[in-house]
Amino acid sequence: MTRKPARIAAFLLLFVAFGLTVTATPNDLPFGDRELTGGALAFWLIAVSTFVSEDLTCLAAGTLAAQGRIGFLFATAACLTGIFIGDILLFLSGRWIGRPALAVAPVRWFVSDRAVTRGSEWIDRRGAAVIWLSRFVPGMRLPTYFAAGLLGTNFARFTGYFFLAALVWTPLIVGGAALFGATVVASLLPRNTGAFLEIAIVAVLGYLLLKLLLKVTTHAGRRRLVGQWGRLTRWEFWPPWAFYPPVLANLFRLVVAFRQPTAFTAVNPAMPDGGFVDESKSAILDGLLESAENTPYIARFVLLRGDASVEQRTAEVERFLDFNGLDYPVVLKPDAGQRGSGVAVIRNSDALKQYLEVNSRDCLAQEYVPGYEFGVFYVRHPDELRGRIFSVTEKRFPVLIGDGMRTLETLILDDERAVCMADFYLGQHPDAARRVPTTGERIQLVELGSHCRGAIFLDGAAIVTPELERAIDKVSRGYNGFYFGRYDIRTPSLDDFRQGKNFKVIELNGVTSEATSIYDPRNGLLTAYRILFEQWRLAYDIGTANIRNGHRATPLGELARKTFGFITR
Repeated sequence: MTRKPARIAAFLLLFVAFGLTVTATPNDLPFGDRELTGGALAFWLIAVSTFVSEDLTCLAAGTLAAQGRIGFLFATAACLTGIFIGDILLFLSGRWIGRPALAVAPVRWFVSDRAVTRGSEWIDRRGAAVIWLSRFVPGMRLPTYFAAGLLGTNFARFTGYFFLAALVWTPLIVGGAALFGATVVASLLPRNTGAFLEIAIVAVLGYLLLKLLLKVTTHAGRRRLVGQWGRLTRWEFWPPWAFYPPVLANLFRLVVAFRQPTAFTAVNPAMPDGGFVDESKSAILDGLLESAENTPYIARFVLLRGDASVEQRTAEVERFLDFNGLDYPVVLKPDAGQRGSGVAVIRNSDALKQYLEVNSRDCLAQEYVPGYEFGVFYVRHPDELRGRIFSVTEKRFPVLIGDGMRTLETLILDDERAVCMADFYLGQHPDAARRVPTTGERIQLVELGSHCRGAIFLDGAAIVTPELERAIDKVSRGYNGFYFGRYDIRTPSLDDFRQGKNFKVIELNGVTSEATSIYDPRNGLLTAYRILFEQWRLAYDIGTANIRNGHRATPLGELARKTFGFITR
């Protein structure tokens, strides 16, 4: 289970448990009431709930106090006890187990390795003051406390800091929730709202308000809010579940129009299922190399079998480099991958071994081709002698310019576009919080041409020339059974590329590839849908023609099984 779902599930279980316990008790529950049998249970359920979410637990306990179901001192003491115990456990996890604990639940649900590194650097710079600061900086308390144990700081001294920080923080949040909860219940919620529902509503509203208040108090927090707003309002950053429903609806329309649900799987007879799922990148590149004339246009590669040992695959890469007269860097990527997942630029033998140690599936080692990168979408109807370029995407790698004063992290957060992908870019640059680029220094944030991995996509239609279209068509017709898909191409020279020469194909994707020029920020949402609708109409049209010519479409049940197997393996 991933970090966020695990945290949410754990907190909900504890929240329901202590909420039901307390709401079932009569009236006020003063601290230490011996007559109420549920008192001790409620106290420890509240305390344990703080292990999962301190803020939500404090807000829920404060709401219970506002309702008069528990006393304010009881709520504060229970939350303080849980928070203090949790702080000590987090410190001891760093002290006794160290970084291996980051891979073990429940620690991995709350603390990332990158955050611990940042916390360690923070302690080195600011010492004990970070314990106080971390209480007010979103996302820093847990990794900082873990890092304090990891760095071998004095246990007694830091335990005192933990307690004092919690002693100040806890009454503020519980008390604020009590006042806020009383106001919400009295003025906003209907009189017949159930007690448990009141707790849930006030806790969630309070949690969102608290997070907002904490963020607006810092420059970084305010910029992250700008980034979140950008991801919400700029459709190019929308998650798939928000963007693709209209595309799926259009597919249903095409199914009815063409009367063949899976006609698109016949669009490329040379590829299994037309290149819909789990296609082999190496097999597709081998298909392009069936024509000897294509050899200069295909980036050299070698397939590394996942069942071979790390040593065998390392030796295979070294032989590949020696045989082709190449040197590092080299690109490694899964043989069956999606959306740039698992792709890495490897710059030395140590990095190669590290990659192979954690990747046991079949993968490609491919020559690194420097220069510009383009996505060229090609289509050809089976009844036509020549194909055409449907779209071209110019892929740009974002660059920031140092000023000698701001850290790389601040430069990322201050950039109007980079802030929308700040978490990803910061993950690519672990030293961003402490690195201060010199004045005029250029920092390229990413080096892989994938939109979801930080590249900027622009409509490159202006680069298309008759010479380029003829060159792409020649390469494509050299692959018997290929009619529809997108090339990822690199070239050192834009002028040469326009003339249809001096370029290398690094990848070819089949029917599920997109005309990625839609992600140009200048395109509106309706323009993107119009292009995708036309792309899928062409896929069905070409696939239907191939079926008439005797090629097979994958049955729906078989396609569903393959797709499910790829997703779940």
